[in-house]
Amino acid sequence: MARFSGKSIIVTGAGSGIGRAAALLFASEGGSVIVADLADTVHETAAMIDAAGGTARAIQIDAGFEADVIRAVNVACESYGGLDVMFANAGISGGMANIFDTDVALITEVLRVNLIGPYLAIKHAAPKIAERGGGAIVLTASVAGIRSGAGSPAYSASKAGVINLAMVSAQQLSGSNVRVNAICPGLTETGMTKPTFDYAREAGKMEKVGRLNPLRRGAQPEELAKVAAFLASDDASYVNGQAIAVDGGLSSSHPVTRQEYGKTAV
Repeated sequence: MARFSGKSIIVTGAGSGIGRAAALLFASEGGSVIVADLADTVHETAAMIDAAGGTARAIQIDAGFEADVIRAVNVACESYGGLDVMFANAGISGGMANIFDTDVALITEVLRVNLIGPYLAIKHAAPKIAERGGGAIVLTASVAGIRSGAGSPAYSASKAGVINLAMVSAQQLSGSNVRVNAICPGLTETGMTKPTFDYAREAGKMEKVGRLNPLRRGAQPEELAKVAAFLASDDASYVNGQAIAVDGGLSSSHPVTRQEYGKTAV
């Protein structure tokens, strides 16, 4: 497949997890990728792409800082002649403190990176993508933004904002041929969730990871990357303003007494 042949792409949060998996996938399908992250592991991602015969350039940026987002867009345009796809994936967890234990500085920082970051990505990428005749912006939200129970108040509020931002920006980009969608990951093995997965493996309790969703497991970054790539590609040419849950079915239900496959619920 070469869905991204000749395409210029930016991926933020590309130093690990979903961002790295997406960058590798975009490049494997012909895309020229700007891999961006605050962490220096972004250079490892670029090296992996180069080793596989792809095209990538690594830059270190703070995705919630406007000057850095502008720089990333400019680097893409200077390096690859324009911009076709922006995957605004960078984010932070902000811990698990409840409303009463979350201080203003923490929630401000979470919102800066997780919500203002995608806003800046849209603001500065969309005009460049429109100049090329259209393309796609994909945002990383979360099932935590759909309803309670999957994250802290700060994280959940930030991701709910991302979902709404995808909808509003899709409307405000009407006529530009720039589509904006969001993916909403469930529990996925990334740098953010590594302690949970590591503990489960060491304790021999991997069967408990993701047990609340119908697939009874957590996701791997590549599974999220494939959905992001679909939304970024022409395969999704009529998908716009949507938030796609990629969570093993977790968000398909309200809390219930679960019926075991082949058994009667009690």
